Amino acid sequence: MSENNFVSPQAVKRLKKRRGVEFRFRLWGQAAVGFALAALVWLLVSIVGTGHSAFSQHFMTLDFELSETTLDPTGARDAEKLRGANYRRIVQQTLYAQFPEVTERKAKQEVFALVSASGATNQLRQMVYQDPSLIGQTVRVTVPTSDQVDQLFKGYIKRETAEDRRKVSDRQIAWADTLKERGVIRKKFNKILFTNPDSRDPELAGIASAILGSVMILVVAFVLAFPIGVGSAIYLDEFAPKNKFTDFIELNINNLAAVPSIVFGLLGLAVFLNFMGMPRSIPLVGGMVLALRVFPTITIATRSALQSVSPSIVDGALSLGASHTQAVFKQKLPLAGPGILTGSIIGMAQALGETAPLLMIGMVAFVTEVPTSIAEPATALPVQIFLWSDSAERAWAERTSAAIIVLLVVLITMNGFAIWLRNRLEKRR
Repeated sequence: MSENNFVSPQAVKRLKKRRGVEFRFRLWGQAAVGFALAALVWLLVSIVGTGHSAFSQHFMTLDFELSETTLDPTGARDAEKLRGANYRRIVQQTLYAQFPEVTERKAKQEVFALVSASGATNQLRQMVYQDPSLIGQTVRVTVPTSDQVDQLFKGYIKRETAEDRRKVSDRQIAWADTLKERGVIRKKFNKILFTNPDSRDPELAGIASAILGSVMILVVAFVLAFPIGVGSAIYLDEFAPKNKFTDFIELNINNLAAVPSIVFGLLGLAVFLNFMGMPRSIPLVGGMVLALRVFPTITIATRSALQSVSPSIVDGALSLGASHTQAVFKQKLPLAGPGILTGSIIGMAQALGETAPLLMIGMVAFVTEVPTSIAEPATALPVQIFLWSDSAERAWAERTSAAIIVLLVVLITMNGFAIWLRNRLEKRR
């Protein structure tokens, strides 16, 4: 007699229903994972597709005649006069020489618009200021084209669009094509993106000041939050008396980890700026605010790492005559080290992506110089992305996506390093 003869039809029906529920649950789970992966891929493809072209840019290589009659007619070689000399005229004359047949004033203005005027003039100014002996010589210098020419050759400005609906005229397109055929205009790696600070001109804007500002902010936040967070966790988990007061503290630390980050920005605005009178837009204040944001995360991660260590480790140390402090710091804390470091690195990666707290303390200044200390005005990479995203020009969208790519690479690197460090340290245990 088969086994099914002992099973009632109602039981078989219930079994089929249960299996159907399980199948549908797995199906919904797989669909949810697939949707999440599809959304992630779509997001990455969208960002990379928009921003990858920002890592290259079109440049002009021209021979500039640094005429003494234009730059230093007196021959005094005075540094201040050299800084304020008419380098714009040098750039204009060099561009006009490429098309000697162009004599009309408006046409000359269009020719001059092919190059980044501020970029070329500032580059020549710095060269002559640093080495006045260049005056009277002809130097070959590579300068960026204007953002319109760069967008044209990248295909973002369509040639087939009516002339009155694009920023580049038909004559400028013809002149730009001629310069490209001569080898004057070439596409190169855009090191400006990584070496320049912010600028009003998209072809000159970079993230150097934002990257350095982010590094300074993270260093300040880590120096403040890590020892305080780890120390608080050790005290609460090992030494604090178990009463309602410590339970209240633990509850509030857990709640702080879920508080919106903008609240910490408001706290920093009220305490550090308004009460303590500290200056705005400096990495020191930004690091202090983010330290408040990261502190609960590090504390919770440290407590979890400490609680994951077997109690027998401490009991064994105590049975051998070690004090409670020795057992905690010599035995338990080293074993919890991988978890503590992993949680701390992930917390710092979270702080790197914060924007709202930094906006509240005024780190939205237009910073045109790379900061050299934590007391100088600076910005952060997420804030730089926020500022660029508010600009309407297509070139800024390209720069914004490129900055997002850099931020994602840094975040992925930090999280990958945390995983690698945890696995490496766990193997040594």
